[in-house]
Amino acid sequence: MSPLLLLLLGLLSLLLCLLRRRNRRHGEPPLIRGVIPYIGKALQFGKDAHRFLEDHRKKYGDIFTVHIAGRYMTFIMDPLMYPSIIKQGRQLDFHEFSNKVAPFTFGYPPVINGKFPGLKEQIKRSFNLLQGDGLKSLTESMMGNLILLFRQDHLREGGSWKSSSMFEFCFTIMFEATFLTLYGGPPAGCRHSGMGPLREDFLKFDSMFPLLIAQIPIWLLGRTKAIRKKLINYFLLHRMSRWSNTSQFIKLRAELFEQYDTLSDVDKAAHHFAILWASVGNTAPATFWATYYLVSHPEALEAVHQEIHSVLRLSDMEFSSDRDITMSRDQLEKLLYLESAINESLRLSSASTNIRVAQEDFSLRLDTERSVSVRKGDIIALYPQSMHLDPEIYEEPQTFRFDRYVQDGKEKTDFYKGGQKLKYYLMPFGSGSTMCPGRFFALNEIKQFLCLLLLYFDLELEEGQSRATLDPSRAGLGVLLPATDVRFRYRLRKV
Repeated sequence: MSPLLLLLLGLLSLLLCLLRRRNRRHGEPPLIRGVIPYIGKALQFGKDAHRFLEDHRKKYGDIFTVHIAGRYMTFIMDPLMYPSIIKQGRQLDFHEFSNKVAPFTFGYPPVINGKFPGLKEQIKRSFNLLQGDGLKSLTESMMGNLILLFRQDHLREGGSWKSSSMFEFCFTIMFEATFLTLYGGPPAGCRHSGMGPLREDFLKFDSMFPLLIAQIPIWLLGRTKAIRKKLINYFLLHRMSRWSNTSQFIKLRAELFEQYDTLSDVDKAAHHFAILWASVGNTAPATFWATYYLVSHPEALEAVHQEIHSVLRLSDMEFSSDRDITMSRDQLEKLLYLESAINESLRLSSASTNIRVAQEDFSLRLDTERSVSVRKGDIIALYPQSMHLDPEIYEEPQTFRFDRYVQDGKEKTDFYKGGQKLKYYLMPFGSGSTMCPGRFFALNEIKQFLCLLLLYFDLELEEGQSRATLDPSRAGLGVLLPATDVRFRYRLRKV
């Protein structure tokens, strides 16, 4: 965030913040305000959220309230208390926050006002198509699109080593394959033209995403408004109506939006763009991290490679580089070590914040012995990265162990804190009723990408470079990006 932007924000909010300066009341958690009006502790939190929260936990205990960008956030740091927060539905609500922030970020009107009766509920129901039979169809389509892109862009290159930037490689494939799977392809040909510029605009918008989520006015963010407009216009009806093989999920949403005359064509397009970001914004970096950790741990790479071949042989399928391989949903579910490796990479790279908004002043019960007073409008926040990196829960938490979530040939689910088994021990997709509805599709996408990559290619990191590190600028918003890209080599396997 630029110094000029900080100055403007400070001047605009100085008087208001001074008039509304908050003091701690009896029964409330310790209060950490910060010295900059409105900003509070936002800069320190954004620089390294995990360290910031751990330092304050050591000083104030497991529960404390922090002033961040105009909001008061009460962090619950003990994962044994998570169930009390997650099951608290009436007085703590997630949708109040999302219903305000998502329209601001993606440029469509809030759907909860009287202009759109029933729209919010119907949008929620549409996500059922990302599960069950809908998930099966999406998984099959994604596999076909991944094969298409691999065949046309990478499997014609012969057996010599090729060099590439790993994040760019992963993002390019996952972006286009996901786009084709959800929205379909052009009327003639199987791939859209102009994917490169669209992808670049997406990345430019994504770089500003943390500031938009913080509700920084878009006119303060350079060309972000113009870039968002270009991205939204890509999904206008006259364009989408010509695409074929569109998923049932997107078809249903398009039909739903047509029922509301109060939604403009641009509003409808903005909703479609929001789904693109939701489908790629975290999945693509998650794919990078899973790929990076496997390639940087040869023993893990080989174990997962052998597991994929074993699952194929169970279905009487032998891999051959000259024919297309499909992995069904049932086959993907049998890949325990691959799923464990993906979950382990998510544990190390995800930094989401699970939030609820207090609907009234009340006493929040945390366990049999403790409760705290919270105020209406305050945010109650869980920050699972602190749990993911807790050495009491995960031995050597900074170390990648591809088999950490496998035990005796089954998924391992028993992790402990203070001698008590944790109900929640891995939370990259949120929690409770607010869990990401597309999480099953996302995991299948990553599995499919890795299956193809490991089956068709030998993979190596290039020598002479530092290990990949996390860029903390998206802390609180999902999977973190790498601070710098990583160079790697790949060549066709000799099969």
